[in-house]
Amino acid sequence: MANYNYQLTRFITSAPDIRHLPEDTGIEVAFAGRSNAGKSSALNTLTNQKNLARTSKTPGRTQLINLFETAEGKRLVDLPGYGYAQVPEEMKRKWQRALGEYLEKRLCLKGLVVLMDIRHPLKDLDQQMIEWAVDSNIPVLVLLTKADKLASGARKAQLNMVREAVIAFNGDVQVEVFSSLKKQGVDKLRQKLDIWFSDIPPEEAVAEE
Repeated sequence: MANYNYQLTRFITSAPDIRHLPEDTGIEVAFAGRSNAGKSSALNTLTNQKNLARTSKTPGRTQLINLFETAEGKRLVDLPGYGYAQVPEEMKRKWQRALGEYLEKRLCLKGLVVLMDIRHPLKDLDQQMIEWAVDSNIPVLVLLTKADKLASGARKAQLNMVREAVIAFNGDVQVEVFSSLKKQGVDKLRQKLDIWFSDIPPEEAVAEE
């Protein structure tokens, strides 16, 4: 399994919907989460780049599908944040449509990272996201972000609670704690991405035998 150098990740394009994305080839791993879950911070921490994904004091600024290339044919995808109240209804619907289309129709999607604030995990939209992925046979890594906001006992209790809760989804769902501030959980994220990016399609594996 290859170890990818995520520091080499570079921005490729922003797209309002899947019709404006590059060709549906290679492997993509998407990052999804509520608008205030710390998605941009997680991407910046992963890649060790301060401004790769724009962080904003106003959640809900990621209104486009943003693509980043880690290695040839290996892309990270920053999906529009969901569930932020202070956004006009029409705009919200537009994002939800773009999000849904990407998740349902993008064939090169091989893994989904769902980010949730450790203090408020498993909101309805988070659960819908995991349900959708499990139904589509896409593995999920749940990152409980802002883990530094809780003392270690409370952090552990939340982690165990969410791990217990996701068993009900009957899918490939792993849960880890994450803190951009303390760089906690970054190694687990990189390991998971390495596995997903090293995914060999079954046909190729058979051909090699």
